[in-house]
Amino acid sequence: MQRASTRDQRPTLVVLLGPTGVGKTALGVQLASQLGCSILSADSRQIYHELPIGTAAPTPEERAAVPHYFVGTHSVTEGYSAASYEADALSLLERLFADHPIQLLSGGSMMYIDAVCRGIDEIPDVDPAIRAEVWHRYETEGLARILSELEHLDPRYYAAVDRQNYKRVLHGYEVCLSSGRPFSSFHTGLAKSRPFNIIKIGLTREREELYTRIDERVLQMMSLGLEAEARAVYPHRRLNALNTVGYKELFAYFDGTVSLDEAIRLIQRNSRHYARKQLTWWKRDPEVHWYHPEDTEGIQALLSDARGLVNT
Repeated sequence: MQRASTRDQRPTLVVLLGPTGVGKTALGVQLASQLGCSILSADSRQIYHELPIGTAAPTPEERAAVPHYFVGTHSVTEGYSAASYEADALSLLERLFADHPIQLLSGGSMMYIDAVCRGIDEIPDVDPAIRAEVWHRYETEGLARILSELEHLDPRYYAAVDRQNYKRVLHGYEVCLSSGRPFSSFHTGLAKSRPFNIIKIGLTREREELYTRIDERVLQMMSLGLEAEARAVYPHRRLNALNTVGYKELFAYFDGTVSLDEAIRLIQRNSRHYARKQLTWWKRDPEVHWYHPEDTEGIQALLSDARGLVNT
């Protein structure tokens, strides 16, 4: 935790993070109400207005109780990145801090949270002609040929990238071609300084408890109309915004490659896998203070520190 000195009267950003299904949204509304602040969503899919069910976006009632930002503000057809989020969130925080010294950022997207707390490396834009050529080669020649060339152009990135994730492979390759430099050379790993203190609250539950909540939430989403929501965006299925759990499995059902029951089972399974990935990512961060969502006493004690930071 970054603590303020007697001369450091910076505002404080409380970051509420945790795996999918753990209970961030309800607790976030409760904490923001107590702190008298807004909520900045750090969910890379809740930002799209076409996906409220599959992303478990805050309900109209929750949004009426506390002002929310970055929820339903873009279309899946618009390009939006972690770099865009970093710039937009920091600009918004500057305005919000002018009115209130504590703000709350809540979500489960690791890159979005890191973008605000640490900053992300600046990656150059790719020449559209090169991008089109790379994707054409992928579709006609397959991934193996591109991986072979990527290994030559950027052996460091080749060794680290998930070679089954074709979008990450293609992006690294197209940046190499467009910039004339290895993609990995743009990854500094250095944290940027921020003009505010940061307190990170991580929510977690016992594995079986979390998995049960995830499985039940998927069934609830289906009852709320997730299938119809997915059908509405199915024409845009190739967009990166829709390469996410809950939609790609239903797209497979629409394609006739799996049954509806199997698609639901896969959504549950892949949601559990994603939760594990989130926890693995954040467990490496020593700045995260971990609590069960029902440990209100411990969380309130930590938030008293947040009030102390801005009143120092």
